[in-house]
Amino acid sequence: MNHHLLVPLGLALLTGFLVPPLAARARWAEQAPRLALAVWAGCGAVFAGATALVPAQLVLTSDSSHRLADMLLTLRPPAPHQLLRLDDRERFAASLALLVLSVPTAAFLRRLTRARRTRAKHAEVLRLVGRYDPALRATVLDDERPAVYCLPGRSRRVVVSSGAVHVLTPAQLAAALAHERAHIAGRHHLLVAAAEAFAAVVPRLPLARHGGTAVPLLLEMTADDRALRRCTRDALATALYALASGRAPRSAFAAGGPSAALRMRRILTPHGAGHPVLRGLLSITAAALAVAPLAVACCSFPR
Repeated sequence: MNHHLLVPLGLALLTGFLVPPLAARARWAEQAPRLALAVWAGCGAVFAGATALVPAQLVLTSDSSHRLADMLLTLRPPAPHQLLRLDDRERFAASLALLVLSVPTAAFLRRLTRARRTRAKHAEVLRLVGRYDPALRATVLDDERPAVYCLPGRSRRVVVSSGAVHVLTPAQLAAALAHERAHIAGRHHLLVAAAEAFAAVVPRLPLARHGGTAVPLLLEMTADDRALRRCTRDALATALYALASGRAPRSAFAAGGPSAALRMRRILTPHGAGHPVLRGLLSITAAALAVAPLAVACCSFPR
């Protein structure tokens, strides 16, 4: 067996099977949601790249495989003249890698396109039945049920029901609006589409199963943290309580929702960010070091 196959296999095992259950149970993730999101995004990217390299390494010769491993480990991309001098086997290996990568990429693009169409249809409805409020910088929809949500992407806008305007205090309403604008500014819909794409392609993979639950919750926590730069903890927590039963259309982010209770507890019991971030960085370093022996072993083989 090609010994350079060990590195992509090890990375796929680590990011697809071992790290996700640990990341899903990590307590530091609630206190450092942006770092936790970086872990999930990194796992997804590394898993996709590693699985694409497995078939490529299987068909490459020993010399070509060693050159590929050297380029990957040193992060040195091939020069244009090297790409022009690829032989038939190397071209076939590159085609296999691109074919494997095209599967999650196509699923990601399908999710984005489907969500964009759904949001565009809802935006057309809002143009007919909603009214823009310049003071709130949001579209107000006549509905007695309190709800605040946003449509990200090209149709980006924040929507507030008339019930929410009547129920929430000015401070609570400002907190809910800041939360929704954080979703739009952070382009959180892209990470949701990526998580859904993995779940569609490999639904039984721990990375997809755990990530599909963890990523949306972490995005809500990230938006909460950004909103807290402009509002008080009490204002945001009480706004979440008032909006907990509110609903939002598909492909939209809602300020309330089923995670409101967990997020209220998190907001009202803040902890210092230093220790959770340190624990998160130590966890990431430990995971990276787990693959180091494989990389060293592969590089120690002669060409």
